[in-house]
Amino acid sequence: MFEVAVHILAKAPMPGAVKTRLIPCLGPQGAARLQQWMTKRTVLTALRAAIGPVTLWCTPVLFQPNLSHETAAYPLILRQQPDGDLGLRMGTALNSTTTASGSLVIGTDCPILTVGHLQQASQSLRSGRDAFFLPTEDGGYFLAAMRRFHPMVFDDMAWSTQRVMTDTRTRLTALGWRWSEPETVWDVDRPEDWQRLITLFPNLPLELTKND
Repeated sequence: MFEVAVHILAKAPMPGAVKTRLIPCLGPQGAARLQQWMTKRTVLTALRAAIGPVTLWCTPVLFQPNLSHETAAYPLILRQQPDGDLGLRMGTALNSTTTASGSLVIGTDCPILTVGHLQQASQSLRSGRDAFFLPTEDGGYFLAAMRRFHPMVFDDMAWSTQRVMTDTRTRLTALGWRWSEPETVWDVDRPEDWQRLITLFPNLPLELTKND
């Protein structure tokens, strides 16, 4: 069976500790609820894609999203993220993979992630590509899939800068890898991203405040 493991890096939805740049417009509780909503959406998307086992890597504490697994082809595995920069944490996740066909790692901040994106990544690896990426509009990337992990892709990267994807392409070329990056996506970090998000999900503000 061709399986691609899915690794999701997520922060626990703790008020005051997540989505801090959105606290001025959502408040600590609202920002934490947004984190919870986005995590649940990402996990459900990964489970519904049914391309391989799904692991939720949590920080700073383990937490269980409130979701149902009745139709999931795979159970959700919970693990603790290690200390270290983003490259170390992504590398640890990918190195833990037991599926021979490859693995991918994502965060929880992209609201337009679909089952199709994950299945497209799986199909790209199946077709012989060494890697698959979904770049983001800010110069980084949201999804990284590899048939085999190589630390050169992540080590000593200038994370959170506009050159992350550019530098990644240079490294992939140096490795002699063939990769796909079929679409550029966006994530939710800043107030303007929140406005873009509620254009897509107009009921979300009410959903996040209904328990206040």
